[in-house]
Amino acid sequence: MEKAYDKTWRYGILKDLYGIGFKGNLPIFIQNFLKTRSFRVRIGNTLSDGFYQEEGVPQGSVLSVILFIIKINEVIKQLPTGVSGSLFVDDLEIHCSGEDMGFVERKLQEAVNKISEWGKKNGFQISSQKTVTIHFCRRRGLHLDPKLLLHDCTIPIVRDAKYLGLIFDSKLTFKPHVNYLKRKCIQSLNIIKMLSGTSYGAEPSALLKVYKALIQSKLDYGCVVYGSASKSVLKALDTVHHQGLRLSLGAFRTSPIQSIYVLCKEPSLEIRRERLTLNTFFKIKSNSSHPMHYKVINPIYGSLFSLRLSFTPAFGFRVGGILRNLNINDFPILEKVDEFPPWKDIKLNFIDDFEHLPKSTTSTLVYRSIFYEHRHRFSNHEPVFTDGSKSEGHVGTAVAMGNTVVSERLHKFCSVFTSEIYGIYLALTKMDSFNKNFIVYTDSKSAIEALKKINTLSHPLALKCAEMHQYLTEKGLKIAFCWIPGHAGISGNEEADQASKTASLMLENFVPLGDA
Repeated sequence: MEKAYDKTWRYGILKDLYGIGFKGNLPIFIQNFLKTRSFRVRIGNTLSDGFYQEEGVPQGSVLSVILFIIKINEVIKQLPTGVSGSLFVDDLEIHCSGEDMGFVERKLQEAVNKISEWGKKNGFQISSQKTVTIHFCRRRGLHLDPKLLLHDCTIPIVRDAKYLGLIFDSKLTFKPHVNYLKRKCIQSLNIIKMLSGTSYGAEPSALLKVYKALIQSKLDYGCVVYGSASKSVLKALDTVHHQGLRLSLGAFRTSPIQSIYVLCKEPSLEIRRERLTLNTFFKIKSNSSHPMHYKVINPIYGSLFSLRLSFTPAFGFRVGGILRNLNINDFPILEKVDEFPPWKDIKLNFIDDFEHLPKSTTSTLVYRSIFYEHRHRFSNHEPVFTDGSKSEGHVGTAVAMGNTVVSERLHKFCSVFTSEIYGIYLALTKMDSFNKNFIVYTDSKSAIEALKKINTLSHPLALKCAEMHQYLTEKGLKIAFCWIPGHAGISGNEEADQASKTASLMLENFVPLGDA
């Protein structure tokens, strides 16, 4: 896009907002925000005359970014069937695959024409200087490249192109990107060399932070994508990693690299790439609305990659290989929970009768005495005790409510926190059939803190607890949460603790993304 911000069609923004469903005073506010904008140019101490800005969104405003994205998102809808694309702000990529080059060329040309026409109607101009064509193909020998036109000019065909900081070559070997990345990192290593002088240099811990900020961050960016390159290509980056760690540590060149890994507490780049790849895989798996969810979970051409080992496997198969090497069976990830809208007030009631007493200096008799007095004050609330436990190969959670004790076994990869917070969620689900007031008792301070600080980054089970609490309070139930000390002889807590350790029934087989 050429000068995308300055040429955004203002009326088109308001039209799209109306189409989304924005009505009332908000569109009027946005209209007033956009109109009557003027600017002046300053050179030294001299100011030019004022100019009225007829179109575009104001530079530097947070609202401008959102309005621009709302407007430009419509470009993806112009793509015809058979052509896909991805958009990041004003960087657009479209692609089409097939064995018939004539079909691919017609489809891509149709897409280019539609995008160009849409741009003319909405004030955007597709930059012919920034637009290139790249033909991804492993076929050897002579074969045709697509010929595409933009503004009656032929779009140049290149052998490699940069998109969002990654260089894609026509064979997807990622060798140009690795070489480019190595050059950039070697330049940044000079900063560490200057800071690591023997007489004036910084501490190793400080140098490691500089290395992670300036160099390791570059190596990590996009490694999920370029990690499909061959080992011989990726090996070129190992020298950068090793040199950065040696400079940070002040080690000799002859120092064994395995010892340097241990002293720096840093893994090799291969292990780090595998870890980041698994993180990305589980993040996609936990979000069913992710555009790559189905393709990653159900990769195609499995027999092809198993027979042709020279072929670069798809992302899903690469992840499968990593899991097999780690002797880990694939496991279900807890689905991402929808965030609470900002206008929905989340109010959870907490009782802090025990938190002011340090557990290390308070007798269990004191705790029990305070608990009996506490129960006398809240005798109109039904007590519900929850607990979670984790031992070797076993994770369990339990709820003790009256004379009923419910326990469940969780996946062995779940953390203690997950077992504790799931116990609270399980307790809330059991309250749905009652018309009483409840107090949920837990001996997990971390679970209480998580419920006190619900936000968009909270644990998905904490969000589920808040959602269930909202549902129950709307039904008229009054629910409070209270921390109690564990192993203090409080009968309900002891029952839940024992039940969680012996839980054998697994009804919910999941692992939260944070535990994966």
